[in-house]
Amino acid sequence: MLHQLAPARTGKSGRPRTKGARLGTPTDLAATATWRTTKVRRYARTDTVDITDTVCLWYGSFHSQTVRVVLVRDNKPRTGDRDERGYGLPLVTTDLTSTAEDLVARYAARWCIEVAFSDARQILGVGQARNRTCIAVHRTVPFGLICLSLVTLWYAAAGHAPADVAERRERSRWYTTKTEPSFEDMTIKLRRVIIAARFRPQAPHQASPEQTHAVLLAWAAAET
Repeated sequence: MLHQLAPARTGKSGRPRTKGARLGTPTDLAATATWRTTKVRRYARTDTVDITDTVCLWYGSFHSQTVRVVLVRDNKPRTGDRDERGYGLPLVTTDLTSTAEDLVARYAARWCIEVAFSDARQILGVGQARNRTCIAVHRTVPFGLICLSLVTLWYAAAGHAPADVAERRERSRWYTTKTEPSFEDMTIKLRRVIIAARFRPQAPHQASPEQTHAVLLAWAAAET
């Protein structure tokens, strides 16, 4: 729940007020706010959006620390769904000096970092190790993030092929707009390269049916 800043001290005896009048939720702010149209740079494009900026207190989370609530809504929504809240993106920050446009751009720039953390957790299992000692805890997560970087660098330098995305769309028909490989695609490609190198014979002769079957099973398992 949002509140106005605490009123000035009255000089009367008793405990001074720590918060002002109730402002409500971001939806309440959006209904009464004064919106302005501006341009913001986000996700490698410049968009026209409506922004409103309110200095207030989020007393339940930050107590008496002053915060800013920035609400953003697209001037021309990209989807057919209308946001009944009256806004699209709510941002809460303790930065009282930067412009609202800079805050929106900063939030958008961080999205790729959040995606990297999600990939590290969901695909590489970063953070799932049950370590006991302090040193192990401090080392395991950074090592997992280093592995994420190494896989990405390997794919960019040696693993990328233009047909990778087309092959992925062929196997997963719901990816109709997919144009770039994801980190999961990179890990699948690396697993397959490692498997192929592992089963490739040293001498140039025909692989046995058992070896071929093992490779096919391993390739299928690389996607899971």
